[in-house]
Amino acid sequence: MNEPVWSIWELLQTLRGRAEASGLEVIDLGQGTPTDPTPTVIQTALAAAGESPGYPPAHGTPQLCRAYCDWAQRRWGATIVENDVIATVGSKELIATLPWMLGLGARDLVVIPELAYPTYAAGAAFAGCEVLAADSLLALGPANPALVWINTPANPTGKVLPTAHLRKVVDWTRERDALLVSDECYIELTHPGETAPSVLSPEVCGGVMDNILVVHSLSKRSSMAGYRAGFVAGDSAVIARLLKRRRDTGLIVPGPIQAAAVAALNDDAHVTSAQHTYERRRTLLTHGLAAAGFRVDESGAGLFVWATIGESDQATAQQFADLGVLVAPGGFYGPSGRKHVRLSLTVPDEALEEVIRRLQP
Repeated sequence: MNEPVWSIWELLQTLRGRAEASGLEVIDLGQGTPTDPTPTVIQTALAAAGESPGYPPAHGTPQLCRAYCDWAQRRWGATIVENDVIATVGSKELIATLPWMLGLGARDLVVIPELAYPTYAAGAAFAGCEVLAADSLLALGPANPALVWINTPANPTGKVLPTAHLRKVVDWTRERDALLVSDECYIELTHPGETAPSVLSPEVCGGVMDNILVVHSLSKRSSMAGYRAGFVAGDSAVIARLLKRRRDTGLIVPGPIQAAAVAALNDDAHVTSAQHTYERRRTLLTHGLAAAGFRVDESGAGLFVWATIGESDQATAQQFADLGVLVAPGGFYGPSGRKHVRLSLTVPDEALEEVIRRLQP
């Protein structure tokens, strides 16, 4: 099990105090908050939709659902019915409330990755479910989970799950009538020109959405974290249940945000630009860490670099803080991360160059 969800914020505040005491300008690599400008095409669409006196559809506007389906078709050749997509208020609220929305409880098992975004466990705990961290489904033995989370590219490591592995997980969960939920919020932050596999890919799911949900977000790929625009799509019956619950609880994406999301999904050029930006930063930071004696593991995609110098995560994080740099201790994401730290790529290149200078002896 991960540490309590609140502990990381207290720990980061302690590290921030230590970083501020260094007398150096604090550089925050501890959180994955985008700092690059929101593309103009998105801002323009938001402004044009400012006249919005009525309630927006909880499902998502027809234009938005169509834009999502077209995007999935372009990216993976996936065929999705518009009714099988729901706009969400970012992805975190969906992840946190999903077990509860599905009516899961104390008798249900939720499986999460061994190194995991903590909201998976928090959402399961909120619903009263049992939580098990396991990367190998074979390790579950006779256990029959109600819900299995996977994350690709992964937070915190940046690991991309290959098509063959995804296919095995889909087959395994279908055999047990479990729901597979794939968090793919970083899926377009790959090497420029590459496309990471999705469970929506016909090669993975066989062109059938049974027992599958996928979660996507515009926060990182489009610098829209402040807009709170995400999506869940997949199994028709599950989507219908979620939609009813979401309508009942008023979880609706504002109309102007939905219009901006249409513009974001329809424009691939700014995503290609973001891929080049993050690839450049990933290369810069990876090489700088290696020169300072760190080993970088995974980190081929996504928004973070996962690094170790062989010491405890908290000791390493404190060493960074003494240099005025905030990083996230890896143990927060699972016990196997206790000798790693997670560094974000969201700051400008100049800030990363300064971090590398501070790491030099």
